Amino acid sequence: MNQAYKVKLDTFEGPLDLLLHLINRYEIDIYDIPVAQITEQYMHYIHTMQRLELNIASEYLVMAATLLAIKSQMLLPKQEITDDTEEYVEDPREELMQRLIEYRKYKAAAEQLKEKEVDSNQIFTRAPLAFDPKEYTNVPIVQQGDVSIYDMLGALGKMLERKKWKAPLETSVQRSDIPIEQRMEEVLQLVKKSRDGISFDQMFTDRTRSHVVVTFMALLELMKKNEVTCKQKSHFDSLFVYYLGD
Repeated sequence: MNQAYKVKLDTFEGPLDLLLHLINRYEIDIYDIPVAQITEQYMHYIHTMQRLELNIASEYLVMAATLLAIKSQMLLPKQEITDDTEEYVEDPREELMQRLIEYRKYKAAAEQLKEKEVDSNQIFTRAPLAFDPKEYTNVPIVQQGDVSIYDMLGALGKMLERKKWKAPLETSVQRSDIPIEQRMEEVLQLVKKSRDGISFDQMFTDRTRSHVVVTFMALLELMKKNEVTCKQKSHFDSLFVYYLGD
């Protein structure tokens, strides 16, 4: 019997975080949100998570229903306003817009506090060490990128579409347990071999769902441990994975 993988990602910060990511990615005016566009992109991420059989928190589904409801209200014919009409017609997007603005404020404040924590952690003393510049002349310096979990999830969805991995080719379904620790080591060794980074798509060599999910999780864990990083030159470009070690 095929027992589907059930995975819960703690990296996701909630539906408002995803919406804010989409607004920034597509350079949308938060005070004039195109509901149809943002709903389409939001549902694309939800469908990608469902295809991977990730456990989606109910709050994501509630937000999806909210977006669809707002979209439906925006499609209704607007009431004509005459001189005798004094009643204010509220914009269906108003509540969502206010929630996003407040969330953005708290997120910015959290980032500032995080930066202060990082700066304070860098203050320490140590004994002087012998330093030979020749040892580091030809060693490329790789810094952590600013790719978010949503960028990676979007890249994964595009990869699945390009390769049409909507279902395994095998006629019989077999359960294949892949320990995440084993896959982490495999991914790490693969990235280490490529001095100039490796394409995100090259991480996924097997078209079974278990392989895709475990590889994705292994990559997230390696990023969490600061052993690898993902970068892209600009929005919508391909992702590349780099080794952060020595």
